[in-house]
Amino acid sequence: MAPIIDFLNAILWDYVLVYGLLAVGVFFTFRLGFLQFVRFGEMIRAVRGTRESDRAGISPFQALTISLASRVGTGNLAGVAVALYLGGPGAIFWMWMVALVGMATAYAESTLAQLYKVRNADGDYRGGPAFYIARGLGAPWAGGIFSVCLILSFGLVFNAVQANSIADAMAGAFGVSNLVVGIVVAALSGIVIFGGIRQIARVAGVVVPFMAVAYLLVALYVLIVNITAVPGIIGLILSNAFGFTEAAGGVTGGVTAAMLNGVKRGLFSNEAGMGSAPNIAAAATPDPHHPCSQGFVQALGVFIDTILICTATAVMILLSGTLDYGSGVTGTQLTQEALSIHIGAAGRYFVAIAIFFFAFTSIIGNYSYAESAMAFLGAGSRLPLAILRITVMAMVIWGAHESVATVFNTADASMGLMATINLIAILMLSDNVVKLTRDYFDQKRKGLVPTFHADAYPELSGQIDEEIWSEGGAEAAR
Repeated sequence: MAPIIDFLNAILWDYVLVYGLLAVGVFFTFRLGFLQFVRFGEMIRAVRGTRESDRAGISPFQALTISLASRVGTGNLAGVAVALYLGGPGAIFWMWMVALVGMATAYAESTLAQLYKVRNADGDYRGGPAFYIARGLGAPWAGGIFSVCLILSFGLVFNAVQANSIADAMAGAFGVSNLVVGIVVAALSGIVIFGGIRQIARVAGVVVPFMAVAYLLVALYVLIVNITAVPGIIGLILSNAFGFTEAAGGVTGGVTAAMLNGVKRGLFSNEAGMGSAPNIAAAATPDPHHPCSQGFVQALGVFIDTILICTATAVMILLSGTLDYGSGVTGTQLTQEALSIHIGAAGRYFVAIAIFFFAFTSIIGNYSYAESAMAFLGAGSRLPLAILRITVMAMVIWGAHESVATVFNTADASMGLMATINLIAILMLSDNVVKLTRDYFDQKRKGLVPTFHADAYPELSGQIDEEIWSEGGAEAAR
């Protein structure tokens, strides 16, 4: 079985997805008129949303924090260190490129998730790729495959991996037993996820901004203290990305190594095009009441994840001088050593605490995606969800105590399949994204608050929930 899984991963991740995700990002960047650059201000406005969310949905800000809870995990601390170690400073430039084109992909998939969302048995909004695949493309079987892959990868295995990272960081910094850490994290996760998506939204809305700001403040302190060296670091990243200077110690592969490692780590970190974040984007009440507004929110999430947080990690490592390509020191250990140079022994503890919170919020964020997938499969009632929640807690304990390498490879294959399905779907539905975007800005140019009018889209009749998108649909759900 292992050789088959390795073969699938080699095909999916070395060929199909690395190039496919980039190509789709470039496609939407051009087709939407470089929207992520020229409409950046709209992303900020969409997050601020002044109207209260209706009882069926969460607020745009809560949707952003939950998606960031999943996006911002160990990849932002350990993954960046791995990219630097294997690809040199130039890898960071390619992470930036992946994020910038990925913002357009994230906008497209989350806009579609909003458009095709439904209400579940409790009256709450649910949606995501499985829903727009089934309703927009008339392929419920593909939506079912996507949902199963999402539950296996994000709902279960990736949570075990996050727990493993927390346990290793706590053991290294504080000497706490991995099993004890696993039990504590499982208990905390259970308290949150048994409260459902609204409880997850409340917790993520507090923890994610706090930890992100704290981490960025430490990075800002490091930048200020080393301000004279910063231009040299930026120059090193850019020159190494194009092979003008070799990484000290010589990274095997040169420009190719920088590009591949930067692209791969960037894709893993920001998740644009994977089909994960749209599941929570669909749960939001958009403000203004138009599918595009939630697309802007999730595009901003990619920017925060990679351009801000991943860059902060990279710059702190490069400024520390601890990156040694022959040492074997990489991942969390490298990030901890870098922070120890900048802020002393407290650096090791700070990284451990940051990993705890980033990985913990990833667990609850990942679970929220799985809950949407369960709703699509018709298993969104209390008993199936209770079984899922207990299984998630068990996976957290198991992941904290055991090596998860083989199972992680399985999850990679599962995620690769769901991402491939999602990319095909958003390309096939790209005309809808373009039409919605033009409609949004046409209304803005007329001085109107953009509002989706279902009767202007007769081609969507029978595909979308017209009660949700009827005139004043959000008000009707209050």
